Amino acid sequence: MTGTEQFVLVEHPRPAVALVTLNRPERMNSMAFDVMVPLKAALDEISHDNDVRAVVLTGAGRGFSSGADHKSAGSVPHVDGLTRPTFGLRSMEILDDVILALRKLHQPVIAAVNGAAIGGGLCLALAADIRVAATDAYFRAAGINNGLTASELGLSYLLPRAIGSSRAFEIMLTGRDVDAEEAARIGLVSRHVPPEELLDTCYAIAERIAAFSRPGTELTKRTLWSGLDAGSLESHMQAEGLGQLYIRLLTSNFEEAVAARKDGRAPLFTDDKRESP
Repeated sequence: MTGTEQFVLVEHPRPAVALVTLNRPERMNSMAFDVMVPLKAALDEISHDNDVRAVVLTGAGRGFSSGADHKSAGSVPHVDGLTRPTFGLRSMEILDDVILALRKLHQPVIAAVNGAAIGGGLCLALAADIRVAATDAYFRAAGINNGLTASELGLSYLLPRAIGSSRAFEIMLTGRDVDAEEAARIGLVSRHVPPEELLDTCYAIAERIAAFSRPGTELTKRTLWSGLDAGSLESHMQAEGLGQLYIRLLTSNFEEAVAARKDGRAPLFTDDKRESP
């Protein structure tokens, strides 16, 4: 492997099962573009691999995915010559496409949530068809903690459909953590298991699915999602992205959140845009 390919590993641990691992544990598998671009490419390839009947998605180390990379967002392709607003739109589109790729994958996807699933990492888990958590995993809709909106990458569309509107509102508006036990109780995950049993549990689910007819599983996935869709996820994600970009570009809230976290203090959000010194 060369370049950013090392950040996404694809293995075949069982017949007809693909294991996709986000492999940047030193950054808690954050959603830098150096990770997300090869992830999208890997998902596209797997979708057309007719030997794969089910997919398990997980993270290396102690995190599933910690969401946005606050130190290094990585290299965004095909943005030379763009202004900052258009650059932001193209960047959001790349992340949106990863979520949509999981939804559109021919094969059912099982998220093996091995640790923190924060912000965009929670969105990745929600875009999977089935979620199983290790007992030490936790979930957080982090945008609100960073002075932004908690709505990103389909979160305000997917989370209420998974756990109901009142719980989704409360989790997204408070930015609190949801541990694995609560996640199983409210339906955010199917079950929680000891960390050492997580992958084997997901492999067993994947192998059971793989034993059924291909069109049966593919059409079941399609009809389950279409039944949940009251409108278009894609258009909803675009609206979310515009709201997030509006605050990100026109205020210094995000920079203040990062600085406050580094300083060990509470952030002070003024909703204005301060020029960098």
